Amino acid sequence: MMEQNDLATLLETLCPMFLLLNKDGEIQQVGPTLQKLRPDLQMTGMRFLDLFELLRPRNVSTVPALMSMAGTKVHLKFHDEPRTALKGLVAPLPTGNGAVINLSFGISILDAVRDYALTSADFSGTDLAIELLYLVEAKSAAMEASRSLNLRLQGAMLAAEEQAVTDTLTGLRNRRAMDHVLEHLIASKLPFALMHLDLDFFKLVNDRFGHAAGDQVLKVASQIMLDETRRDDTIARVGGDEFVLILKGLVDPKILARIAERLISRLQEPISFQGASCEISASIGIALSTQFQVPKVSEVLHAADLALYEAKRSGRSCSCFYSVPSNAQL
Repeated sequence: MMEQNDLATLLETLCPMFLLLNKDGEIQQVGPTLQKLRPDLQMTGMRFLDLFELLRPRNVSTVPALMSMAGTKVHLKFHDEPRTALKGLVAPLPTGNGAVINLSFGISILDAVRDYALTSADFSGTDLAIELLYLVEAKSAAMEASRSLNLRLQGAMLAAEEQAVTDTLTGLRNRRAMDHVLEHLIASKLPFALMHLDLDFFKLVNDRFGHAAGDQVLKVASQIMLDETRRDDTIARVGGDEFVLILKGLVDPKILARIAERLISRLQEPISFQGASCEISASIGIALSTQFQVPKVSEVLHAADLALYEAKRSGRSCSCFYSVPSNAQL
């Protein structure tokens, strides 16, 4: 006949969360994993019902009733915190001197693994809990990989969208972005001013100092335009040395004239490049959306072009406003 010590050794291997009770309900032996849940508590010698609260079956409240439940599933919790939920199966000993209760975490296994830092070594090798843990771990890894991939795809998409509307040299908006902004402002019936700015003598810089110098001039000029406008304004490079500035909600000619003056003044300052002094100026044509009964993108751009040509005919380094022809119905 198997001795109790041999039984305990066997149970530790096959059922690491077992309890061996005597006929009075005192705990004689505790599985290593179950002891790990209360590492500082000496469970051996305690009464089972002092350690656990039986939740189901509800009519079981005594040790004799518990011992008579051969093959019955029980649901219980620790009396103290954390009140981990457990499920068990009662197996009375053939000698009638006690019972073995084999416990498991059931649906609360994930919380238990986290709360008690359990590993696969804490479970029986045939316990389906191990497979569940592997599945959860694999699912978590797959979800994390999917989330990471989605973030990278979203980032790549945003970067592609940004690149599609950005001038690569200056970082300003490009013509596509300009058209989108103008169409939105017109559709929203929001007033705006449009400045068409052309860099004078830019070709001379390229011819004299090379394209690298020209690129530097374009970058500095772009930064000046950003400095002299608001965050909500749009600045687009629409040609080699041509720029369009869209100033949302600003149609006051006096304010616009002052902005143009500041731009022209700052762009006249020499720009250094590898010891060379690159000198340019700027001509600006200005058109207002309010000059049109029903503004169209092409009409406002054409009006600013006409004003720019007038500024160049006036000697460059100046700005001109578009004048509505008196005999035209726009």
